Amino acid sequence: MAEQKEYLTSTRSARESSATEAAPAPSAPMRNFETGATRNNSDQAEPDYEGFLSPLVIHRYGEYMHKHRVQANGKLRDSDNWQRGIPLTSYIKSMWRHFLDIWLFHRGGQGRDTLEDALCALMFNAMGYLHELLKTKDFTPTTDWKPAEHADEK
Repeated sequence: MAEQKEYLTSTRSARESSATEAAPAPSAPMRNFETGATRNNSDQAEPDYEGFLSPLVIHRYGEYMHKHRVQANGKLRDSDNWQRGIPLTSYIKSMWRHFLDIWLFHRGGQGRDTLEDALCALMFNAMGYLHELLKTKDFTPTTDWKPAEHADEK
């Protein structure tokens, strides 16, 4: 937990320092609302998460994730259980299996589950993989980079 807090603090600082580059000048026009509230006119300098993400996809992904909270032993795992850490090799192997399912559907074949489930599974693995990379402060992609569990291999 302290590790995650430290990561969030360091990324927040990095975002804040990069945000100052994109922040509007003090003389930028202000937005004035009917209520009397005012805001900087900086919407264009901020990520537009509402526009970047689809509520239909997020809703379907949530359904998929909730369905997969039930473990083999019948117990319900915490929704954020995956954030405890899963090896990158597990994510990449799972991504390939689900990508092949998607490809089969795309080519008119049949995958192991539904196309929607395969797409949600691919999203889960891609986000989990990215989550693990973002937790690694000194990650820089190189041709010889290996996941931490294989770092000592040549």
